[in-house]
Amino acid sequence: MGDIIKMTVFITDLNDFATINEVYKQFFDEHQATYPTRSCVQVARLPKDVKLEIEAIAVRSA
Repeated sequence: MGDIIKMTVFITDLNDFATINEVYKQFFDEHQATYPTRSCVQVARLPKDVKLEIEAIAVRSA
């Protein structure tokens, strides 16, 4: 998890933002990883009517 440098989170309801922040914190704390830069964007709709989509960019060290 330490290889992730940037995440973009797409959500359909900004009311879920606090829950997403809590899960984000738990996940990276459990893996003892540095928090990557993150953007969170509300969108009107996601494929298959899911509520959340996460895009992550990671860089592996040589």
